[in-house]
Amino acid sequence: MPVLHSTKNLEILEPPTATREGVGIFEYTDNYTVFHYGRMPDLIPGKGEATCRMAVFNFEMLEAAGVRTHFRQFIAPNRIEFALARVPDPDARPRTPDAGNYLVPMQVLFRNELPQGSSVHRRLAAGALTPAEVGLDGIPAVGETLRHPIIEYATTREDVNRFIGGSEVQRLAGLSDEQFQAMHNTTVTVNDVLTRHARELGLRHSDGKIEFMMSSDANLVLADSPGTPDESRLMFNGVHCGKQVIRNWYVDNGLEVPVNRLIAEGVPRSRWPRPAPLPPEFLPVMSDLYRSLSETWTGERLWDAPDLQTATRAVALLDPAGQGRRPPRNLRER
Repeated sequence: MPVLHSTKNLEILEPPTATREGVGIFEYTDNYTVFHYGRMPDLIPGKGEATCRMAVFNFEMLEAAGVRTHFRQFIAPNRIEFALARVPDPDARPRTPDAGNYLVPMQVLFRNELPQGSSVHRRLAAGALTPAEVGLDGIPAVGETLRHPIIEYATTREDVNRFIGGSEVQRLAGLSDEQFQAMHNTTVTVNDVLTRHARELGLRHSDGKIEFMMSSDANLVLADSPGTPDESRLMFNGVHCGKQVIRNWYVDNGLEVPVNRLIAEGVPRSRWPRPAPLPPEFLPVMSDLYRSLSETWTGERLWDAPDLQTATRAVALLDPAGQGRRPPRNLRER
């Protein structure tokens, strides 16, 4: 029976064991998520297939570059089969480097630029981060290109994800020094491959995140959906090609759901406020954007989507200068 999994549905064909990977199927849906809320009220037609096809393209491109991934096969139009690892028990401590076949309970983030919407700006402004901690000489400008990519780590199996340092990464994930270095090296390779491909297409790969599983032979394997607009921040002519456009609209109009505060206050999820729906004009524009981005990225022409320049011009009208737009009065009052 399918299991709800963020913007994807997970179906388990063969459950994993302590000594053998299982087999799972991800179905990429037309849902989107922002603010760690979970699935938002609207569907973006075509987003699931567009994202899935980008993921398949990226898995094949990365494997050609020598990166081992959990991808097994594409099941058209919007599903993939993949090697499935066990989800670790958060109370089982400590894991050891030879305990294989588990999902590493954190994500690795890489940043090439610091565009509008990057959490680095927010964390610096709040005093939760200093420039020196991420290798910066001072407070960066919005949109600043970095001399060298920033690599950070964040938890994934906690109520509120938090940024952590390398030593805690090794402790939580049970990684040896060699495995931790291998994770770093693979992250650099993934970022290089995706950034190079984006550049060849006139896109900017500002930042992204990836996840890993530990295989049954105790090797790190790239997991999830690297380089898709759900996992990477891609921009074209200064316009966000993904959910940052939607996030901007919610924040600009005071409609953000304060998930971190609700969790901290112990408010049951059943009592969380339901997010306002998007204005109806957002959906066809975002649908065109995802399909255009996918066609540009993969070279496949499946939907007769507008070219990326046309698609992003339409997006810019929804989100001028990255500041969002005001909602209709009746929506503001919901």
